[in-house]
Amino acid sequence: MGWMEQLRINCEERVLAGLTGIARRNGGQSGPAHLATGMDGEDAAFFYLRRKGYVVVARRWSSGDLPGDIDLIAWQGALLCIFEVKTRTAHDMSPAEIAVDEHKRNTLRRLARRYVRQLPQETKPPVRFDVLSVYLIPGKPKEFQHFEGSFEWSEREALEWR
Repeated sequence: MGWMEQLRINCEERVLAGLTGIARRNGGQSGPAHLATGMDGEDAAFFYLRRKGYVVVARRWSSGDLPGDIDLIAWQGALLCIFEVKTRTAHDMSPAEIAVDEHKRNTLRRLARRYVRQLPQETKPPVRFDVLSVYLIPGKPKEFQHFEGSFEWSEREALEWR
């Protein structure tokens, strides 16, 4: 990725942060603070992935009739990547990625199947499930921990790979 593309992404990130700040100051934030933190983490993850060369095609995608959503969906070349983003404002005793339990993995699998079925391609693309932990610690630079291939299409497949 060239310096001009990096500059463009940096500008977009600053503009989004500024608009979010204005909206929050003007009462645009309703609901619990942890939801705003989660959205900030997803925004940071979006720009992190773009800087890494991913083509992000969906944010907070839901099927409409299944519970849950997929935080980010991106292509890395011909590979479709499904992202679960976990955001924290401190380094707790348990890492953020631990929060992706079996129930959440199954929800993401169900949603990913639905997403893949609606693609216009005749053959199913290879899919990878990633967890991206984002640490937004006040006064410190953003930290990212990217766990590629965190889990497979089924728990049985994951055990076979170990």
